[in-house]
Amino acid sequence: MTRILSLVLVLLSSIAAAQTLPSSEGDLALTPVVQGLEFPWAFGFLPDGQIIITERGGRIYLADPATGARTELPGGPEAKVAGQGGLLDVLVPRDFAASRELFFTYSKEQERWRGAGTALARAELSPEGDRLTGLRDLYVIAAGSTGGRHFGSRILEGEDGSLYFTVGDRGDRPSAQDLERENGSVLRVNRDGSIPEDNPFVGQGAAKGAIWSYGHRNAQGAAWGLDGALWTVEHGARGGDEVNRVEPGRRNYGWPIISYGVHYIGTKIGEGAAKPGLEQPNFYWDPSIAPSGMMVYSGKLWPAWRGHIFVGSLKFSMISRLEGTEQLTEA
Repeated sequence: MTRILSLVLVLLSSIAAAQTLPSSEGDLALTPVVQGLEFPWAFGFLPDGQIIITERGGRIYLADPATGARTELPGGPEAKVAGQGGLLDVLVPRDFAASRELFFTYSKEQERWRGAGTALARAELSPEGDRLTGLRDLYVIAAGSTGGRHFGSRILEGEDGSLYFTVGDRGDRPSAQDLERENGSVLRVNRDGSIPEDNPFVGQGAAKGAIWSYGHRNAQGAAWGLDGALWTVEHGARGGDEVNRVEPGRRNYGWPIISYGVHYIGTKIGEGAAKPGLEQPNFYWDPSIAPSGMMVYSGKLWPAWRGHIFVGSLKFSMISRLEGTEQLTEA
């Protein structure tokens, strides 16, 4: 295996003014745009350049990047805020200018299971841009967990308009291998929340038809490659964070049967690092960096980086650049 990771820049959790930071490509200027947020979780750009921002505590803001001013938007999902749960991702679809729709994931309380599970919802931004209307759940996982861990979640829009979103194992490791539950999976639904007929597990007994891939621990990043491939990044335990190219088909990404990490107490996870029939990651970290968001670079400023994967690290407050995606690589 080849170590091919480049550290690009270090980000600070609280920045009061413009700063210059070192990177592998020289010094970078970092300028704060919106400040004073509490546990910001996700953001998306509207066609006019304004930014939709979610906070884990449940607040949604519309921010002006030119001035830094922000407006809180009522009408969003009522998330169960506990542990890692709360209001999670936001997606601005390609047709936002016409539809005004926004999509959210959040942790939804489930009375039957005395806990919470990840839910996908939609709402519309009012013409005045001061509130959300028409809130409706599109898909709610059937059985979450009473724990406060591993909700995922990241949303992507497919070329056909379908919605992909990641769900963590909710701290219930075996559930990531149970096709009758959505935990530990990438899910794919139509824009109205119905299940596409060409999903790989449709018609497969009691398997949940929304499952696109399974055997994931807690994917909090997802992005489309330049070739249209779906990429995810997920947290390992003690080591074993993974970047996976999620291929179509009935793919099992191994958790908790295989992992390149170990349990937090240092003991072996499952059956080791590999097993026939289980997918291998394209990259893994050991020790863990606690990965979060990810993107695939498609810009013109650094043409040599086109197609490279950028991953944020919660543990080290850095952004990592990954290249060489055709083989298993220790990052």
